[in-house]
Amino acid sequence: MNKKEKIFAITGMINYIFVVFLNAFTDLGHKIIVQNTIFKIYDGSTQIMLTAIVNALILFPFILVFSPSGFLADRFAKSKVMQYSALFGVILTLLITYAYYQGWFLFAFAMTFLLALQSAIYSPAKYGYIKELVGVKFISSGNAAVQATTTVAILSGIITYTIFFESLYSDDLKTKEEILRAIAPLGWFLVLGMTIEWFLTFKLPNTQTQASSRKFAFKRYLKGIYLKKNIKAITRKKEILHAIISLSLFWSISQVVLAVFGEYAKTELGITNTIYVQGVMALAGIGIVLGSIIAAKFSKYHINLGLTGIGAFFITVIVFLVPFVHSMGIIAFMFTAFGIFAAFLLVPLNARIQYLSSNVHLGVILAASNFVQNIFMFSFLVLTTFFAYFGMNGELLFYVMGVVGVYLIYTIFSEYLVEIFWNFVGILLSLRYKLEYEGLENIQDEKGVLLLGNHVSWVDWALLQLPIRRKINYMMDKDIYSIKWLQPVLKKGEVIPLSSRAFKDAFKEASRRLKRGRIVAVFPEGAIAKNTDITTFQKGFELIDGGYDGYVVPFFIDGMFGSKFAKNKTPNQHNGFFSRRTVKVVFGTPLSKNIKANELEKRIKQMKDEYGIK
Repeated sequence: MNKKEKIFAITGMINYIFVVFLNAFTDLGHKIIVQNTIFKIYDGSTQIMLTAIVNALILFPFILVFSPSGFLADRFAKSKVMQYSALFGVILTLLITYAYYQGWFLFAFAMTFLLALQSAIYSPAKYGYIKELVGVKFISSGNAAVQATTTVAILSGIITYTIFFESLYSDDLKTKEEILRAIAPLGWFLVLGMTIEWFLTFKLPNTQTQASSRKFAFKRYLKGIYLKKNIKAITRKKEILHAIISLSLFWSISQVVLAVFGEYAKTELGITNTIYVQGVMALAGIGIVLGSIIAAKFSKYHINLGLTGIGAFFITVIVFLVPFVHSMGIIAFMFTAFGIFAAFLLVPLNARIQYLSSNVHLGVILAASNFVQNIFMFSFLVLTTFFAYFGMNGELLFYVMGVVGVYLIYTIFSEYLVEIFWNFVGILLSLRYKLEYEGLENIQDEKGVLLLGNHVSWVDWALLQLPIRRKINYMMDKDIYSIKWLQPVLKKGEVIPLSSRAFKDAFKEASRRLKRGRIVAVFPEGAIAKNTDITTFQKGFELIDGGYDGYVVPFFIDGMFGSKFAKNKTPNQHNGFFSRRTVKVVFGTPLSKNIKANELEKRIKQMKDEYGIK
C-alpha cells in the first residue's frame, strides 16, 4: 500500500474530504453571486471598491471571533464544532435564499458577513482536525489533500455558480434587485450543499484524546485578555510566527489581485462576461491542485520548506508581468502557474505550523494564524478601497502587489535559505536519478547520530541529506574545505575540516557535536571508491568519544557507479539522456558506539548482500 492509499484508508478521511469540499463550495457560492451582480452593475473604481468590501466582509469575522473560535476548537471535539457550525450554515443559506427571492441586495450583501462568521468559527476545528486524524507522519500529505480539495471546491464553485448565474441573467435586467430575483433559484443549491455537509459531519470520528475543562469568560474576551494570551501562543516560537507572516503576505497579495482583476479585465481587455473573468481566476485553483500534488511528492520524507522560495519568487514575477499581457489566453496560463507556485507556499507552511503546535493548543494557534492572516488581508483590502477611491486603477495595484511580493521573497529566503538550497539540489538530482531510501526509521529525532558508510560519488553528501530533516555535519578534507569560493558555503553547512595535522582535533569537534544531539557523517574509506568493491575502512572515526546520547547508523549507497559523479565510468552502466538512474540508499539498524573499523566494514558488506546489491 503506497503512502496515498494509507492516508485515504484512515477511518473518516473520505468523509472529512467531502466535508471540506462542501464547506468551501457552498461558502464561495454566495460570494460569487454577489460579486457577479456587482460586476454587471458597476464599473471602474466603484467596482474595485465594492469587490474589496465584499472580500473584507468575508475576512472581518475571522478577526472578530479569533479567540472564541480557537477556544471552541480546543475545548470541544473538533468534529462536534464542525457539526454545529454546519447547522448554523443551513439556517443562514435559507435566509440568503429568501433574500434572493425578495430582491434584497443590501440584506444579501450583509449576509456575506454572517456566512463568513460561520466559516470563522468552523476554520480552526476544520484545519486542526487534520493532525488529529492523520497524525504527524502524514501531515504534509494530509495538508496537500485538504489544500487540493479546498481548491477543487473553489474552482467548482466558481465555474458552477458563474455558469448558472449567466444562464439566468439577461441584458434586460437593469438593477441589482432584478438580478437577484432572476438568479434566486441558485439559493437552493447553497441550502442543499450545506445540508449535505451537515449530514456528513455526523460521520466524522471523534479524535479528541483528552477532554478539556477550560471555560470561556466573555468579559475577558471583551477586555482583550484572550487576544493577548492567544497572540503569545504564536509568538513563543518564532518559526510559527514567521510561517504565519509569510502566509499573511501571500494571501494579502492574492486578495488584492482577485479584487482588482475583474475591473482590469473589463477596462483593459474589454471582457464583460463573468464566465471568462471568473474562469480565468478559477484556473489558479487548478494550479493549486497541481501544485499541492507536486508539493506532497517533494515532501515525501519531511516538510519541504525549500519549496517556499520557488513559490515566492515566481508568484512575484507573475504579478509584475500580468499588466504587460493583453491576451486572455496567456493570462489564463499565468493564473494557473500562480496557483501552482501558491501551493508551494501553502502546503509546507501550513504543515509547519501544525507540526510545531502542541495538540493541546492547536486550535488556539490555528485561530491566531487565521487572525493574523485576516488582519493582513483586511488591511490590504482597505488600502485597495482607499486607492480605488482616489482613482488608482487595477494596473497600478498589480505593480504595488509586485513590490509586496519582493518583500515576501526577502522574508522567505532570510528564514529558509538552507532549506531552499537543499530543495534546489533535490530537484536537480531528481532530473537524473530516481532516489529510493530504506531504513530511515533508524534515524531518530533529537539524538546524536554518527553516520558511517561507503563513499561512491561526489554527491554522496546530497544523497544522504535529502530525506533527513535534521542537518548533517560532514567531515571533509581540509584542502577542499579551504577553497576560497567554497568555504563560506561549507561554513554555513557546518562542515568539519579534517587534516593530517589536526586529525585528533577534528574528531574531538565531531564528538562535541554528537553530544549536542547533532548528526555527523564520516566516510571511513577516506576517498571515493574507483569500483564497486568496499575498500578498507580507516580507523579515524574510532577516535570519536562514545559518551554522547545516541548511536551509530551504518549506510550503504548503491547505483552511482558509472554516473557522471563517480570515478567509475563503466560504459555498460551509461543511461540515456532522458532516462533516470535508480539510486538506493540503505540505513542499517543502529550499532554499538564502540564499533571498530573492521567490524563496520564487515557490516556494510553484509548490508550490500542483504539488499541484493551487486
